[in-house]
Amino acid sequence: MLLELKRITVPPGQRVLLNSISWQEFETILNELGEHRAARVAYANGTLEIMTPLPEHEVSKVLIGDLLKALLEELNIEFWCLGSTTFKHELMNQGIEPDDCFYIQNEAAIRGRDRLDLTIDPPPDLAIEVDVTSRTHPAIYQVLGVPELWRFEKAQLQINVLQAGQYVEVEFSPNFPDLPLRQMIPEYLQQAKTIGRNKTMRLFRQRVQKTTFPSKESS
Repeated sequence: MLLELKRITVPPGQRVLLNSISWQEFETILNELGEHRAARVAYANGTLEIMTPLPEHEVSKVLIGDLLKALLEELNIEFWCLGSTTFKHELMNQGIEPDDCFYIQNEAAIRGRDRLDLTIDPPPDLAIEVDVTSRTHPAIYQVLGVPELWRFEKAQLQINVLQAGQYVEVEFSPNFPDLPLRQMIPEYLQQAKTIGRNKTMRLFRQRVQKTTFPSKESS
């Protein structure tokens, strides 16, 4: 066994970098770490990063995911949320665990699946990364072909769309072109931290309804 990883402690907000890790060693490390853990991993071309998020990171991650779920529900769009599932592709020599991820256009293709294989299955349509400790790896998402990447850092939401194999920052999400989410998500995230989650979710849903269905709101 390469490393006795269970003896390695990664304090919250810190990371450990391991170099010259083969794909087989990466798979072994994933198995040893197990699925029920706080640490997140990223792997690219032989370099493995193991990071443990801060509580601040987890709060923002959960709330942003909840807001996106509420948005999809209000728009009656089917989706499949796979959280921090490990996505990896051996031929591309890449692996990543997003903070959250969603299948939207490809929801039907993976609905109810317990295991995914990116050599035959599509990647998530949208991934979310919260950069409290600067661990986002857009290059890995690019290689894996994730169409849309949201990066939340310093109370700002950045929306990136894959174009010709490279991420381009855009103002509006192609999944939600009628909504100013770069402003809305940080606004309601902050509200949740001050007035409470449930009240914020109700206000957010009302805003989505008013913006996307104005005639219904005024009738």
